[in-house]
Amino acid sequence: MPLSHVDARGHAHMVDVSEKPATVREAVAGGEITMRPETLQQIQAGGLPKGDVLAVSRVAGIMAAKRTPDLIPLCHPLPITSASVEFSFRGPATENGPAAVEIRARVRCTGVTGVEMEALTAVTVAALTIYDMCKAMDRGMRIEHVRLIRKRGGQSGDIVLEEERADEG
Repeated sequence: MPLSHVDARGHAHMVDVSEKPATVREAVAGGEITMRPETLQQIQAGGLPKGDVLAVSRVAGIMAAKRTPDLIPLCHPLPITSASVEFSFRGPATENGPAAVEIRARVRCTGVTGVEMEALTAVTVAALTIYDMCKAMDRGMRIEHVRLIRKRGGQSGDIVLEEERADEG
């Protein structure tokens, strides 16, 4: 299958979507940032000097979704109608791994191309913000498993790469 962002001469180009019909598009992405149990406890308690880590990270993720075309060179600007970032916790440490903040972003629009990049960007920037706000206490944090969970709408139809949790849309 040829790459859509590369022309016949091998040059990068923005895909022409002008003939595509506008439909409702939605994407859900996920990721996590692992950390020491003490760091997770401080995040949950709101006890970090830089402030409410989750509130700041949520806003950062939403802002990042809206600014994705400024970061990803060939990404189309889209009229995002909804963007949300939610967090859940795994910890202190379990058989499933170290303590972690799990991140889910959901982005919607009515447009001619999908919002997968916006959802993935939201998750990544939310995780980076958590790292930035907590790095003085835990430099061993790791951002991991950033991925598309599902998308719907558009010519390719629905794609479900993993089941969502019961508490999600």
